Amino acid sequence: MTTEQYRTVRARMNTGEPYVDYGEGLEQLEAERVAGKELAYDFNHSRPSQVEERGRILRELFGTVGEGVWVEPPLSVSYGSHVHVGNHVYVNFNLVLVDDADIHIGDRVMFAPNVTVSTAGHPVEPEARRDGTQFSLPVHIEDDVWIGSNVVILPGVTIGAGSVVGAGSVVTRDVPPRVVAVGSPCRVLRPVDDQARAAVAAGVPVDGA
Repeated sequence: MTTEQYRTVRARMNTGEPYVDYGEGLEQLEAERVAGKELAYDFNHSRPSQVEERGRILRELFGTVGEGVWVEPPLSVSYGSHVHVGNHVYVNFNLVLVDDADIHIGDRVMFAPNVTVSTAGHPVEPEARRDGTQFSLPVHIEDDVWIGSNVVILPGVTIGAGSVVGAGSVVTRDVPPRVVAVGSPCRVLRPVDDQARAAVAAGVPVDGA
């Protein structure tokens, strides 16, 4: 029964179906969360000079991690093992990864400080969440995305390749590739195109970018 409960919840964690992730029969999930938080603790309490040790911890913590990944502590995770990181990713201070479902981070992604990526939510109706019921949906951040400071990315969102999400944005729905998107809720401001790049290079402000 314990194994079956675990398998049932695990199957729901990337589908948006409701589930409860603690209690009798779900001790393995609780153990997985604790293991991830222990590794995050070790990472956050490492010394700045311990570059190799930090890399080792990240490889143990994340589900997959590519080459040339740099993460500034502190880092917070729900599991850590549901996070998949590409190559040459840069993470500034205080990234929060609520990875109840999978988080996929592509190559050359950049995170400014204080970004939260959350795959988990709860029902709106209070009666439906009294027992801790939640839902989870994967988040995908594609190649060459830049996420600004204090951005919050919500469950099920995909941010398309080459896009920029402006500081303070709350991303509630997909962002298409190669756009600048800002606001709460986050909306597309303009495309990333040759004309805009030329203007920025010349020092001309473009649509508040």
